[in-house]
Amino acid sequence: MAKQFLTERDIEEMARRGEMTLQVSDAVVLTDLAYEKAEKLGVKLLQPNEQPPAAPVRPYIATENPVMMSKSKPCCQDAVVHADDALRQRIRDSVKAKLGNQIDPALLETIITRVLNNVGVK
Repeated sequence: MAKQFLTERDIEEMARRGEMTLQVSDAVVLTDLAYEKAEKLGVKLLQPNEQPPAAPVRPYIATENPVMMSKSKPCCQDAVVHADDALRQRIRDSVKAKLGNQIDPALLETIITRVLNNVGVK
């Protein structure tokens, strides 16, 4: 099946004719400018998802927090803290072996904390 490409001029012509809705499917492709022009002119785009055609899908930026089904509790909090410290030290040692003294220790600590928080290690 051939795809129909619509530009901002096509959207302007539709609005002039009074057509204020457009069914967007796999067979209809809007340019970025056409998408923006439709928003400005009030042309309603009926489409399965609300992202613009060229919007990247970024799964690493979640709008909802993932729900954990079950979370096991550690038997001893001291063991968890010790394991966390050991992991942080291993990461520090690996980075220093690779980069030497090129990185600021405070910056390295901030990066390690952010990465561990993002992967679920607190």
